[in-house]
Amino acid sequence: MSAAAWWGALRERMASSPSAPWSRAQGERRMQSPTGVAAEFDVTLLWVIFALVALGLLMVYSSSIASASESRFTRFSASYYLIRQLVFVVIGAVLALFVFETSMRNWQRAAPYVFAFAIVLLVLVLLPGIGRVVNGARRWIALGPFGLQPSELMKFAIVLFAARYAVTKAAVLHAAQPLKQSLIHGLGPFLLWALLISVLLLKEPDFGATLVVLSTGLLVLFMAGLDARLVLPVLAVGLIAAVALVWIEPYRLERVFGFLDPWKEEFGKGYQLTQSLIAIGRGGLWGLGIGAGVSKHYYLPEAHTDFILAVTAEELGLLGLCLVIAAFAWLTWRSFMIGREARRLEQPFSALVAQGIGTLFGIQSLINIAVNLGFAPTKGLTLPLMSYGGSGMIASLVTLSVLLRIDWENRRLARGFKV
Repeated sequence: MSAAAWWGALRERMASSPSAPWSRAQGERRMQSPTGVAAEFDVTLLWVIFALVALGLLMVYSSSIASASESRFTRFSASYYLIRQLVFVVIGAVLALFVFETSMRNWQRAAPYVFAFAIVLLVLVLLPGIGRVVNGARRWIALGPFGLQPSELMKFAIVLFAARYAVTKAAVLHAAQPLKQSLIHGLGPFLLWALLISVLLLKEPDFGATLVVLSTGLLVLFMAGLDARLVLPVLAVGLIAAVALVWIEPYRLERVFGFLDPWKEEFGKGYQLTQSLIAIGRGGLWGLGIGAGVSKHYYLPEAHTDFILAVTAEELGLLGLCLVIAAFAWLTWRSFMIGREARRLEQPFSALVAQGIGTLFGIQSLINIAVNLGFAPTKGLTLPLMSYGGSGMIASLVTLSVLLRIDWENRRLARGFKV
């Protein structure tokens, strides 16, 4: 039997099945996209992810070629960081394919174990002999020539854990319960876990990851319907804690002062920010062209990691910068739309995971973009899918694979199939 005949027989069987809740014509309309091609998953979302990864590879190579070709550490290989990033992308893509085959029902069961595993890694990275110190921070576990950054896994784990927690504790998180009950039995236990994560991340130290993880987890609870009377107190306490953490650490305080007036000490506290702004301004509207930027020639620190967006703006101009920002904004919006569809299909865990993924990517990309543009003090946060880094790339691809799985399950459920 030919493929066309097999597909025709399958459609006839689906349309004539007594349990099918739609007519043949209705089923065909639902299963086809406007172009007439069967829409099993969000092709546009996949292309946006591919475009950001591809642009990231290009900019990692462009921004690192000068330093890599003149360093003994890279054996004077101009393509050192590009090759490593390609390896990370391939590993992440392979893992993403396996993750896509895992149902959300199984992810809901596994959420506590993924969260516990991430906490164990956060403990291990602090142990001498296991955690590797780079630039004064102990954030990586050495795995041969590579390094594992546990905070990247925790970003994914907190989305799963918070979503499962919200679904499990739904009865005591909402305003239908007394405020004391919601606090003690609902929000309270989650805050204890959040405190533990904060302590471990701040011991590394990694203030940026702490901010992303905690805000993502709490926002998932808010989207799940957390009692509004608890929202403002939690935000107030969180803001006070953030200010205190900045105030007690001299290097964080210096970053804030450097951010407020970077040109006052353009070769001191404000050096990174001023060089980023110079690079962006130099790019103009259309940019200098791929490879033609000069900021990467030892002017802009961390050009291929934290400040890859500044190099992108310098070489691709304001147009390229706007396209990157638009891509992340669309990715965040699409995540929330997938979550809304899952909620409509009565899949609360999937809905919260999708919206949590949107929150995670939205917050991290927003902070990195704000830092590069001078709207926020410098943080050690990379730009997802674009900045150099194995743990971040792999974690991002796996996380987005879960988002694609949710979208796929939504489409299956909308057509009457079970998942």
